[in-house]
Amino acid sequence: MSAIEAVPAGAVDSPAALRSTAPRGRLVVRGRGWLIRRALLTADVFGLTLAFLISQLTTRSLKGVDGTSDVYFELGLFLIALPVWVVSAKLAGLYRRDEELADHSTADDVLGVLQLLTLGTWLAYAGVSVLDIGNPQLRKFFAFWAAAAILVTSGRAVARSICRRLPAYVQNTLIVGAGEVGQVAARKILQHPELGLRIVGFVDPFPKPRVAGPGQLPILGLPSATPALIAQHEIERVIVAFGAEPHEDTLALIRELKNQPVQVDVVPRLFEIIPATAELHSLGSLPLISLPAPRLSSSSLLLKRMMDVFLALVGLVFLAPLAALIAVLIKLDSPGPVVFRQVRVGKGHRKFRVLKFRTMVLDADERKSEVAHMNKHRGNGGDPRMFKIPNDPRVTRVGRILRRYSLDELPQVWNVLRGDMSLVGPRPLILSEDSHVDDWARRRLDLKPGITGLWQVLGRDAVPFEEMIRLDYIYVTTWSLWNDVRIMVRTFGAMGRGERSPQVARSLAVAAARETCEPAAP
Repeated sequence: MSAIEAVPAGAVDSPAALRSTAPRGRLVVRGRGWLIRRALLTADVFGLTLAFLISQLTTRSLKGVDGTSDVYFELGLFLIALPVWVVSAKLAGLYRRDEELADHSTADDVLGVLQLLTLGTWLAYAGVSVLDIGNPQLRKFFAFWAAAAILVTSGRAVARSICRRLPAYVQNTLIVGAGEVGQVAARKILQHPELGLRIVGFVDPFPKPRVAGPGQLPILGLPSATPALIAQHEIERVIVAFGAEPHEDTLALIRELKNQPVQVDVVPRLFEIIPATAELHSLGSLPLISLPAPRLSSSSLLLKRMMDVFLALVGLVFLAPLAALIAVLIKLDSPGPVVFRQVRVGKGHRKFRVLKFRTMVLDADERKSEVAHMNKHRGNGGDPRMFKIPNDPRVTRVGRILRRYSLDELPQVWNVLRGDMSLVGPRPLILSEDSHVDDWARRRLDLKPGITGLWQVLGRDAVPFEEMIRLDYIYVTTWSLWNDVRIMVRTFGAMGRGERSPQVARSLAVAAARETCEPAAP
């Protein structure tokens, strides 16, 4: 199929082409929503029950056997509280976000879980204290609250990790619009298989020539065929990416999709400058997207610095054995220093030397010209601002492992303590890369560069240069302390997955799409 060739009309109507992409025996109603709701509910009940047992055992061990405690009363109170938690969590949206938001994670749940847990625990304590029933003990309620905060959030993380490995978690996805925006959406999905989205194809009356990756996905027909395609391919998510279709036709399609059992995502215009933290409000019937003003006050920056110093000190203590082991392995693997130093551009254009564990051979810089022809950005379609060599022969055996899991970044904790960097921030650029950043994008230097950031959790080296700069700009102009916490939590997930090349991710997703749209073998 060529870049702009559509699937023939007969192919869409053939029974072989319309076979379900879901595993045999899977029902549409038992997709991601059905799976994740039950998994999270199980994790909550298990975590709360274990927290209750821990609170009973620890408080008894602190004081010995407490004969005045009414264990049966406390058990009854807990059994009453369980269904109250489930209903409250449902009302707070803690069970439905994963079905609606493709990139929802446990980090996004933490604040809601803590709020609900804190409110429920201390309202229960206040109630039994005021009514003077059950001999309430403050330390027992505190032990339950602390244990539940850890167990419920970690249980949810484990539940999501398990669900993402199951076929039922995958949502068949249709993209309306095969123009530039639709192809951007497709490329991001192909680069992030952990989102659990399988692209069935595009619908578009005027598809543009497509690039590698999205170019291998089929055009299934016109947008008017979308309702029929939803039933034929068991579509669970439709992404509407504005294209060349008239505005009225796109509106009519979205209104029609509201009658379908699918999740509808609409890519907003001017999406390049709209951050995830933007809020929606209205003037009468006119919805408005509110872009938050930059919050870089002195007090906010002080809080950020205090968090950096505290967590960096904790990290130095707990990561010291791992760092020592890595240093020994580097020395045994190849000659040269353990730590690599490189000049980077920091806050306010100030230059500093970033510290990293050495992952290349000692003469890597001298051999750069020898491997320049392997640069994936060399030639047409590449980005001359970037130098990236897949399977670089200059990388050592230990270095490949360190790079895959970002362990080579550990010495940057010292950069954080020195004040050169922050735990979370824009990507620290080398001088040659910084020279390509102009105009509005210079705002990225209003904050210190970070060990991690949006670029780290959204793709690492797979993120194109322009998008990385845009992510840094959005991070700086919408900064909040809570967003830093969310990025740090999501970083651990990205490190656990390791580095997956965009080519591997793309090939997996395209293979799934081909399975969706190609006729079955006789």
